[in-house]
Amino acid sequence: MGRGRQKAKQTKVARKLKYYTPETDYRALERELSGSSGDSDEDAYAEYAARYGALDDDEEDEEDEDRA
Repeated sequence: MGRGRQKAKQTKVARKLKYYTPETDYRALERELSGSSGDSDEDAYAEYAARYGALDDDEEDEEDEDRA
């Protein structure tokens, strides 16, 4: 009894996905594909590495002392 309703819902979802055309931001796509952006990921990670790198070194030193 429930199979007809389930199939109808699946068909409705399939049609919606098939014919749905979202607005495409071609400029953002071009920037992503070309690899040129205002801020690079390396700069962001360098900032975090500088901030938290010392903490990681301290933790590794403590682990080494515990093993010895």
